[in-house]
Amino acid sequence: MMKIKPLLIGLGLGITILSGCSDDLNLVGSTIQPGGDKMPVYVDTFQMQATTLLMDSVYARTTNGLLGEFYDPLYGNVKSDYICQFYCPDDFKFQHEPINGQIDSVDFKIMYQDKAWVGDSLTPMRAQIYPVTKQLERDFYTNFDPTDYCNMQESLGMQTYTAYDNSVPDSVRNHKYNDQYTYIPTITIRMPKTFGQKIYDETVNNRGTFSSQENFNEFFPGLYITNTYGSGNILQITYSSISIYYRYNVKGSQNQDSTVYSSETLNVTKEVLQLNRFENTTDLSPLLQPNDSITYLKTPAGVYTQLVIPAKDIAERINDRIINNIPLTIKALPQENWQWALSAPANLLLLPKDSLATFFVNNKIEDSNTSFRAEYSNSSRSYNFSNIANLMQEHIKNNPEKDMVLLLVPVDRVVGESQNYYGQTTYYTAAINNYLLPSGVKLLKTPEAMKIIVTTTSYK
Repeated sequence: MMKIKPLLIGLGLGITILSGCSDDLNLVGSTIQPGGDKMPVYVDTFQMQATTLLMDSVYARTTNGLLGEFYDPLYGNVKSDYICQFYCPDDFKFQHEPINGQIDSVDFKIMYQDKAWVGDSLTPMRAQIYPVTKQLERDFYTNFDPTDYCNMQESLGMQTYTAYDNSVPDSVRNHKYNDQYTYIPTITIRMPKTFGQKIYDETVNNRGTFSSQENFNEFFPGLYITNTYGSGNILQITYSSISIYYRYNVKGSQNQDSTVYSSETLNVTKEVLQLNRFENTTDLSPLLQPNDSITYLKTPAGVYTQLVIPAKDIAERINDRIINNIPLTIKALPQENWQWALSAPANLLLLPKDSLATFFVNNKIEDSNTSFRAEYSNSSRSYNFSNIANLMQEHIKNNPEKDMVLLLVPVDRVVGESQNYYGQTTYYTAAINNYLLPSGVKLLKTPEAMKIIVTTTSYK
Protein backbone atom coordinates (compact mmCIF):
# COMPACT_ATOMS: atom_id res chain seq x y z
CA MET A 1 0.00 0.00 0.00
CA MET A 2 2.78 2.44 0.82
CA LYS A 3 4.10 2.22 -2.77
CA ILE A 4 0.96 3.80 -4.20
CA LYS A 5 1.66 7.36 -3.08
CA PRO A 6 4.95 7.90 -4.94
CA LEU A 7 3.39 6.26 -8.00
CA LEU A 8 0.62 8.84 -8.01
CA ILE A 9 3.10 11.68 -7.68
CA GLY A 10 5.27 10.31 -10.45
CA LEU A 11 2.30 10.05 -12.80
CA GLY A 12 0.96 13.45 -11.86
CA LEU A 13 0.71 14.56 -15.49
CA GLY A 14 -1.55 11.63 -16.27
CA ILE A 15 -3.96 12.24 -13.42
CA THR A 16 -7.46 13.30 -14.31
CA ILE A 17 -9.03 15.72 -11.88
CA LEU A 18 -12.57 14.71 -11.01
CA SER A 19 -15.16 16.38 -8.85
CA GLY A 20 -16.49 14.81 -5.67
CA CYS A 21 -20.06 13.98 -4.83
CA SER A 22 -20.19 16.43 -1.91
CA ASP A 23 -18.73 19.80 -1.02
CA ASP A 24 -16.48 18.23 1.62
CA LEU A 25 -15.24 15.34 -0.49
CA ASN A 26 -12.56 15.83 -3.13
CA LEU A 27 -11.59 13.09 -5.55
CA VAL A 28 -8.10 14.24 -6.45
CA GLY A 29 -6.98 11.75 -9.06
CA SER A 30 -6.75 8.31 -10.57
CA THR A 31 -4.12 6.10 -12.10
CA ILE A 32 -4.29 3.17 -14.50
CA GLN A 33 -4.45 -0.30 -12.93
CA PRO A 34 -3.74 -3.57 -14.75
CA GLY A 35 -6.61 -4.27 -17.10
CA GLY A 36 -7.43 -0.59 -17.46
CA ASP A 37 -9.14 -0.21 -14.05
CA LYS A 38 -8.93 3.19 -12.41
CA MET A 39 -7.96 3.72 -8.78
CA PRO A 40 -9.51 6.94 -7.42
CA VAL A 41 -7.62 8.81 -4.73
CA TYR A 42 -9.56 11.00 -2.29
CA VAL A 43 -8.48 13.79 0.04
CA ASP A 44 -10.71 14.87 2.94
CA THR A 45 -10.17 17.54 5.55
CA PHE A 46 -11.37 17.20 9.13
CA GLN A 47 -10.94 19.17 12.35
CA MET A 48 -9.20 17.84 15.45
CA GLN A 49 -10.00 19.04 18.94
CA ALA A 50 -7.28 19.78 21.52
CA THR A 51 -7.46 20.31 25.28
CA THR A 52 -4.98 20.61 28.13
CA LEU A 53 -5.08 17.81 30.72
CA LEU A 54 -3.62 17.71 34.22
CA MET A 55 -1.04 14.95 34.64
CA ASP A 56 0.18 15.38 38.20
CA SER A 57 2.13 12.12 38.25
CA VAL A 58 4.02 9.95 35.77
CA TYR A 59 5.94 6.68 35.98
CA ALA A 60 8.84 7.54 38.26
CA ARG A 61 11.58 5.05 37.40
CA THR A 62 14.55 6.62 35.65
CA THR A 63 18.32 6.41 35.34
CA ASN A 64 18.80 10.08 36.26
CA GLY A 65 17.76 11.73 39.49
CA LEU A 66 16.56 15.33 39.60
CA LEU A 67 17.23 17.61 42.53
CA GLY A 68 16.20 21.16 43.32
CA GLU A 69 13.38 23.67 43.03
CA PHE A 70 12.50 26.03 40.20
CA TYR A 71 9.90 28.71 39.51
CA ASP A 72 8.62 29.84 36.11
CA PRO A 73 6.17 32.78 35.83
CA LEU A 74 3.92 30.84 33.43
CA TYR A 75 4.29 27.22 34.50
CA GLY A 76 4.69 27.75 38.23
CA ASN A 77 6.91 26.24 40.92
CA VAL A 78 8.14 22.65 40.95
CA LYS A 79 10.25 20.83 43.53
CA SER A 80 12.17 17.73 42.57
CA ASP A 81 13.96 15.06 44.60
CA TYR A 82 14.65 11.34 44.36
CA ILE A 83 14.80 8.08 46.26
CA CYS A 84 17.24 5.31 45.37
CA GLN A 85 18.55 1.86 46.13
CA PHE A 86 22.21 0.84 45.86
CA TYR A 87 23.61 -1.98 43.79
CA CYS A 88 25.24 -4.82 45.71
CA PRO A 89 27.83 -6.79 43.70
CA ASP A 90 27.70 -10.54 44.25
CA ASP A 91 29.23 -11.43 47.62
CA PHE A 92 30.34 -7.86 48.23
CA LYS A 93 33.04 -7.45 50.87
CA PHE A 94 35.78 -5.01 51.78
CA GLN A 95 38.91 -5.62 49.74
CA HIS A 96 41.04 -5.19 52.85
CA GLU A 97 40.57 -5.38 56.60
CA PRO A 98 40.39 -1.90 58.16
CA ILE A 99 42.79 -1.20 61.00
CA ASN A 100 41.17 -2.42 64.22
CA GLY A 101 38.05 -3.19 62.18
CA GLN A 102 37.13 0.50 62.10
CA ILE A 103 36.30 2.62 59.06
CA ASP A 104 37.33 6.29 58.92
CA SER A 105 34.53 8.20 57.19
CA VAL A 106 31.60 8.03 54.75
CA ASP A 107 30.61 10.35 51.90
CA PHE A 108 27.53 10.47 49.73
CA LYS A 109 28.35 11.87 46.29
CA ILE A 110 25.98 13.48 43.82
CA MET A 111 27.58 13.79 40.37
CA TYR A 112 26.24 15.60 37.31
CA GLN A 113 27.48 16.84 33.97
CA ASP A 114 28.57 20.43 33.45
CA LYS A 115 25.53 22.56 32.48
CA ALA A 116 23.14 19.68 33.20
CA TRP A 117 20.70 21.91 35.01
CA VAL A 118 17.76 24.25 34.56
CA GLY A 119 17.75 27.74 36.06
CA ASP A 120 20.30 29.90 37.85
CA SER A 121 23.58 28.01 38.27
CA LEU A 122 24.81 30.37 41.00
CA THR A 123 21.81 30.30 43.34
CA PRO A 124 22.65 28.70 46.73
CA MET A 125 20.90 25.37 47.29
CA ARG A 126 21.10 22.70 49.98
CA ALA A 127 20.87 18.93 49.54
CA GLN A 128 19.91 16.72 52.48
CA ILE A 129 19.65 12.94 52.78
CA TYR A 130 17.44 10.66 54.86
CA PRO A 131 17.32 6.88 55.35
CA VAL A 132 14.71 4.77 53.60
CA THR A 133 13.10 2.48 56.17
CA LYS A 134 10.58 0.58 54.04
CA GLN A 135 11.04 -1.60 50.97
CA LEU A 136 10.46 0.29 47.72
CA GLU A 137 7.90 -0.84 45.17
CA ARG A 138 8.85 -1.24 41.52
CA ASP A 139 5.95 0.67 39.98
CA PHE A 140 6.27 4.08 41.59
CA TYR A 141 4.73 7.27 40.30
CA THR A 142 6.19 10.72 40.80
CA ASN A 143 3.65 11.87 43.40
CA PHE A 144 4.63 9.35 46.09
CA ASP A 145 4.85 10.58 49.68
CA PRO A 146 8.44 10.16 51.00
CA THR A 147 7.19 10.07 54.59
CA ASP A 148 5.61 6.69 53.77
CA TYR A 149 9.07 5.23 53.13
CA CYS A 150 11.58 7.37 55.00
CA ASN A 151 12.47 8.49 58.51
CA MET A 152 12.33 12.26 58.07
CA GLN A 153 13.47 12.76 61.68
CA GLU A 154 16.91 11.26 61.00
CA SER A 155 19.06 13.37 58.72
CA LEU A 156 22.14 11.56 57.44
CA GLY A 157 23.85 14.73 56.25
CA MET A 158 23.45 17.94 54.28
CA GLN A 159 25.52 20.19 52.06
CA THR A 160 25.04 23.65 50.56
CA TYR A 161 26.08 24.01 46.92
CA THR A 162 25.75 25.97 43.70
CA ALA A 163 25.35 24.14 40.40
CA TYR A 164 28.33 26.01 39.01
CA ASP A 165 31.18 25.91 41.54
CA ASN A 166 33.21 29.11 41.23
CA SER A 167 35.95 27.65 43.43
CA VAL A 168 36.98 25.20 40.69
CA PRO A 169 39.81 26.73 38.60
CA ASP A 170 39.50 26.78 34.82
CA SER A 171 42.57 24.56 34.54
CA VAL A 172 40.64 21.81 36.32
CA ARG A 173 37.27 22.48 34.71
CA ASN A 174 38.68 22.48 31.17
CA HIS A 175 41.21 19.66 31.53
CA LYS A 176 40.91 16.92 28.92
CA TYR A 177 42.25 13.39 28.60
CA ASN A 178 41.86 11.57 25.28
CA ASP A 179 39.76 14.53 24.12
CA GLN A 180 37.30 14.04 27.00
CA TYR A 181 36.73 16.44 29.88
CA THR A 182 37.84 14.88 33.16
CA TYR A 183 36.10 17.24 35.57
CA ILE A 184 32.78 16.00 36.95
CA PRO A 185 30.83 18.46 39.13
CA THR A 186 30.14 16.74 42.45
CA ILE A 187 28.22 17.54 45.63
CA THR A 188 29.82 15.68 48.54
CA ILE A 189 27.79 15.14 51.70
CA ARG A 190 29.56 13.78 54.79
CA MET A 191 27.52 10.99 56.42
CA PRO A 192 27.78 9.62 59.97
CA LYS A 193 30.72 7.29 60.48
CA THR A 194 28.35 4.83 62.17
CA PHE A 195 26.53 4.36 58.85
CA GLY A 196 29.64 2.99 57.14
CA GLN A 197 30.70 1.03 60.20
CA LYS A 198 27.36 -0.77 60.20
CA ILE A 199 27.92 -1.88 56.61
CA TYR A 200 31.45 -3.12 57.33
CA ASP A 201 30.33 -5.02 60.43
CA GLU A 202 27.59 -6.66 58.39
CA THR A 203 30.12 -7.89 55.80
CA VAL A 204 32.01 -9.61 58.62
CA ASN A 205 29.16 -10.93 60.74
CA ASN A 206 26.44 -11.76 58.21
CA ARG A 207 27.75 -12.69 54.77
CA GLY A 208 24.26 -13.76 53.67
CA THR A 209 23.19 -10.12 53.52
CA PHE A 210 25.41 -9.70 50.47
CA SER A 211 24.50 -12.92 48.70
CA SER A 212 21.70 -11.25 46.71
CA GLN A 213 20.31 -7.83 45.89
CA GLU A 214 17.07 -8.69 47.66
CA ASN A 215 18.88 -9.54 50.90
CA PHE A 216 20.93 -6.35 50.69
CA ASN A 217 17.79 -4.27 50.12
CA GLU A 218 16.31 -5.74 53.28
CA PHE A 219 19.37 -4.64 55.21
CA PHE A 220 19.72 -1.25 53.51
CA PRO A 221 16.56 -0.13 51.63
CA GLY A 222 18.13 3.07 50.27
CA LEU A 223 18.33 6.85 50.65
CA TYR A 224 16.05 9.81 50.00
CA ILE A 225 17.78 12.92 48.63
CA THR A 226 15.89 16.20 48.77
CA ASN A 227 16.33 19.95 48.61
CA THR A 228 15.83 21.72 51.95
CA TYR A 229 17.03 25.22 51.09
CA GLY A 230 17.06 27.46 48.05
CA SER A 231 15.03 27.83 44.87
CA GLY A 232 15.93 28.61 41.29
CA ASN A 233 17.80 25.54 40.03
CA ILE A 234 17.19 21.86 39.27
CA LEU A 235 20.10 19.49 38.64
CA GLN A 236 19.99 16.42 36.42
CA ILE A 237 21.97 13.84 38.37
CA THR A 238 24.18 11.41 36.45
CA TYR A 239 25.54 9.27 39.31
CA SER A 240 24.90 8.82 43.02
CA SER A 241 27.21 6.78 45.22
CA ILE A 242 28.34 6.06 48.77
CA SER A 243 32.09 5.94 49.47
CA ILE A 244 33.34 4.30 52.68
CA TYR A 245 36.93 5.28 53.53
CA TYR A 246 39.32 3.28 55.69
CA ARG A 247 42.97 2.46 56.30
CA TYR A 248 44.68 -0.91 56.38
CA ASN A 249 48.17 -2.18 57.19
CA VAL A 250 50.61 -3.76 54.78
CA LYS A 251 54.14 -5.08 55.13
CA GLY A 252 56.83 -3.26 53.17
CA SER A 253 59.78 -4.80 51.35
CA GLN A 254 61.84 -4.51 54.55
CA ASN A 255 59.03 -6.06 56.60
CA GLN A 256 58.12 -2.66 57.97
CA ASP A 257 54.48 -1.73 58.68
CA SER A 258 52.88 0.75 56.30
CA THR A 259 49.42 2.28 56.28
CA VAL A 260 47.43 2.43 53.05
CA TYR A 261 44.26 4.42 52.42
CA SER A 262 41.41 2.75 50.55
CA SER A 263 37.67 2.95 49.99
CA GLU A 264 34.67 0.87 49.00
CA THR A 265 31.86 2.25 46.85
CA LEU A 266 28.18 1.44 46.52
CA ASN A 267 26.57 2.86 43.38
CA VAL A 268 23.09 3.60 42.13
CA THR A 269 22.88 1.67 38.85
CA LYS A 270 20.23 0.65 36.34
CA GLU A 271 19.92 -2.72 38.11
CA VAL A 272 18.25 -1.08 41.12
CA LEU A 273 15.46 1.43 41.63
CA GLN A 274 15.91 5.16 41.31
CA LEU A 275 12.65 7.06 41.54
CA ASN A 276 11.99 10.74 41.04
CA ARG A 277 9.37 12.71 42.95
CA PHE A 278 7.87 16.00 41.82
CA GLU A 279 5.72 18.43 43.70
CA ASN A 280 3.97 21.23 41.83
CA THR A 281 3.59 23.76 44.61
CA THR A 282 1.80 26.22 42.31
CA ASP A 283 -1.82 25.82 41.22
CA LEU A 284 -1.84 24.62 37.60
CA SER A 285 -5.55 25.28 37.05
CA PRO A 286 -4.94 28.45 34.96
CA LEU A 287 -3.32 26.22 32.32
CA LEU A 288 -6.44 24.05 32.27
CA GLN A 289 -8.95 26.81 31.55
CA PRO A 290 -10.80 26.55 28.20
CA ASN A 291 -8.84 28.31 25.49
CA ASP A 292 -9.75 28.72 21.83
CA SER A 293 -6.23 29.24 20.54
CA ILE A 294 -3.66 27.31 22.61
CA THR A 295 -3.03 24.25 24.74
CA TYR A 296 -0.04 23.57 26.99
CA LEU A 297 2.65 21.01 27.62
CA LYS A 298 4.55 21.25 30.88
CA THR A 299 7.01 18.91 32.55
CA PRO A 300 7.75 17.35 34.90
CA ALA A 301 4.41 15.80 35.85
CA GLY A 302 2.44 18.84 34.83
CA VAL A 303 0.06 19.05 31.88
CA TYR A 304 -0.31 17.17 28.59
CA THR A 305 -2.26 17.99 25.45
CA GLN A 306 -5.08 15.66 24.41
CA LEU A 307 -6.07 15.38 20.75
CA VAL A 308 -9.45 14.07 19.63
CA ILE A 309 -9.52 13.06 15.96
CA PRO A 310 -13.06 12.58 14.57
CA ALA A 311 -12.61 8.92 13.65
CA LYS A 312 -16.36 8.35 13.61
CA ASP A 313 -16.84 11.03 10.94
CA ILE A 314 -13.83 9.76 9.04
CA ALA A 315 -15.21 6.20 9.06
CA GLU A 316 -18.57 7.38 7.76
CA ARG A 317 -16.96 9.49 5.05
CA ILE A 318 -14.45 7.00 3.68
CA ASN A 319 -16.69 3.93 4.02
CA ASP A 320 -14.55 0.98 2.90
CA ARG A 321 -11.77 2.98 1.28
CA ILE A 322 -8.19 2.34 2.35
CA ILE A 323 -6.40 5.08 4.30
CA ASN A 324 -3.07 5.88 2.66
CA ASN A 325 -1.81 8.94 4.46
CA ILE A 326 -2.59 11.10 7.50
CA PRO A 327 0.28 13.50 8.16
CA LEU A 328 0.16 15.24 11.52
CA THR A 329 1.99 18.44 12.39
CA ILE A 330 1.65 20.15 15.77
CA LYS A 331 2.57 23.83 15.70
CA ALA A 332 3.95 25.76 18.67
CA LEU A 333 4.11 29.39 19.70
CA PRO A 334 7.42 31.17 20.40
CA GLN A 335 8.95 30.54 23.82
CA GLU A 336 8.82 33.22 26.51
CA ASN A 337 11.70 35.70 26.60
CA TRP A 338 12.21 36.19 30.33
CA GLN A 339 15.34 35.01 32.14
CA TRP A 340 15.52 31.24 32.67
CA ALA A 341 12.48 30.71 30.42
CA LEU A 342 11.72 27.02 29.89
CA SER A 343 12.56 25.33 26.60
CA ALA A 344 10.16 23.27 24.53
CA PRO A 345 10.58 19.51 25.08
CA ALA A 346 12.87 18.09 22.40
CA ASN A 347 10.75 14.98 21.76
CA LEU A 348 7.03 14.28 21.87
CA LEU A 349 5.37 10.89 21.94
CA LEU A 350 1.95 10.51 20.29
CA LEU A 351 -0.08 7.52 21.41
CA PRO A 352 -3.65 6.47 22.25
CA LYS A 353 -4.72 7.73 25.64
CA ASP A 354 -5.70 4.27 26.86
CA SER A 355 -2.20 2.88 26.22
CA LEU A 356 -0.33 5.46 28.31
CA ALA A 357 -0.65 3.45 31.54
CA THR A 358 1.38 0.53 30.18
CA PHE A 359 3.73 2.20 27.71
CA PHE A 360 6.45 3.27 30.15
CA VAL A 361 5.91 0.47 32.67
CA ASN A 362 6.53 -2.08 29.91
CA ASN A 363 9.59 -0.20 28.58
CA LYS A 364 8.10 0.28 25.12
CA ILE A 365 9.49 2.49 22.37
CA GLU A 366 7.77 4.16 19.43
CA ASP A 367 6.91 1.72 16.66
CA SER A 368 5.43 4.19 14.11
CA ASN A 369 2.33 2.03 14.08
CA THR A 370 0.63 2.41 17.45
CA SER A 371 2.92 5.12 18.82
CA PHE A 372 4.90 7.88 17.16
CA ARG A 373 7.76 10.21 18.08
CA ALA A 374 8.52 13.67 16.71
CA GLU A 375 11.41 16.03 17.37
CA TYR A 376 10.92 19.74 17.93
CA SER A 377 11.99 21.91 15.01
CA ASN A 378 13.27 25.31 16.13
CA SER A 379 13.07 26.70 12.60
CA SER A 380 9.41 25.85 12.04
CA ARG A 381 8.40 25.69 15.72
CA SER A 382 6.60 22.42 15.16
CA TYR A 383 6.53 18.69 15.81
CA ASN A 384 6.09 16.67 12.61
CA PHE A 385 4.79 13.14 13.12
CA SER A 386 4.99 10.45 10.51
CA ASN A 387 1.97 9.04 8.73
CA ILE A 388 -0.57 7.87 11.33
CA ALA A 389 -2.76 6.10 8.74
CA ASN A 390 -2.20 2.63 10.19
CA LEU A 391 -3.24 3.80 13.65
CA MET A 392 -6.44 5.31 12.27
CA GLN A 393 -7.19 2.27 10.11
CA GLU A 394 -6.84 -0.04 13.11
CA HIS A 395 -8.96 2.24 15.29
CA ILE A 396 -11.79 2.35 12.72
CA LYS A 397 -11.61 -1.42 12.34
CA ASN A 398 -12.06 -1.98 16.09
CA ASN A 399 -14.00 1.12 17.20
CA PRO A 400 -15.86 2.66 14.24
CA GLU A 401 -18.37 4.40 16.52
CA LYS A 402 -15.75 6.16 18.65
CA ASP A 403 -13.47 9.11 18.02
CA MET A 404 -9.74 8.51 18.46
CA VAL A 405 -8.29 10.08 21.60
CA LEU A 406 -4.53 10.64 21.59
CA LEU A 407 -2.04 12.18 23.99
CA LEU A 408 1.04 14.28 23.34
CA VAL A 409 3.62 13.29 25.94
CA PRO A 410 7.09 14.89 26.35
CA VAL A 411 9.70 12.12 26.40
CA ASP A 412 13.43 11.57 26.72
CA ARG A 413 14.88 9.47 23.91
CA VAL A 414 17.85 7.24 24.67
CA VAL A 415 19.75 6.77 21.41
CA GLY A 416 21.65 3.63 20.48
CA GLU A 417 23.90 3.16 17.49
CA SER A 418 25.07 0.26 15.37
CA GLN A 419 27.42 -0.15 12.43
CA ASN A 420 26.97 -2.31 9.37
CA TYR A 421 29.58 -4.24 7.43
CA TYR A 422 30.65 -1.09 5.58
CA GLY A 423 31.16 0.94 8.75
CA GLN A 424 28.04 3.03 8.27
CA THR A 425 26.45 4.10 11.55
CA THR A 426 22.73 3.80 12.17
CA TYR A 427 21.05 5.49 15.12
CA TYR A 428 17.96 4.04 16.74
CA THR A 429 15.73 4.50 19.77
CA ALA A 430 17.08 2.32 22.57
CA ALA A 431 14.63 3.52 25.22
CA ILE A 432 11.87 6.06 25.77
CA ASN A 433 11.30 7.60 29.22
CA ASN A 434 9.08 10.35 30.52
CA TYR A 435 10.87 13.68 30.12
CA LEU A 436 11.43 14.87 33.66
CA LEU A 437 13.42 18.09 33.34
CA PRO A 438 11.43 21.33 33.52
CA SER A 439 10.10 22.25 30.08
CA GLY A 440 7.07 23.98 28.65
CA VAL A 441 5.51 24.96 25.34
CA LYS A 442 2.27 26.46 24.06
CA LEU A 443 0.67 24.59 21.16
CA LEU A 444 -1.60 26.19 18.58
CA LYS A 445 -5.19 24.95 18.39
CA THR A 446 -6.63 27.44 15.93
CA PRO A 447 -8.93 25.98 13.23
CA GLU A 448 -6.08 26.13 10.72
CA ALA A 449 -3.65 24.39 13.10
CA MET A 450 -6.22 21.70 13.92
CA LYS A 451 -6.86 20.67 10.31
CA ILE A 452 -6.13 17.04 9.57
CA ILE A 453 -5.98 15.77 6.00
CA VAL A 454 -6.88 12.16 5.22
CA THR A 455 -5.87 10.61 1.90
CA THR A 456 -7.70 7.42 0.91
CA THR A 457 -7.91 5.09 -2.07
CA SER A 458 -10.78 3.08 -3.47
CA TYR A 459 -10.02 -0.28 -5.09
CA LYS A 460 -13.50 -0.90 -6.45
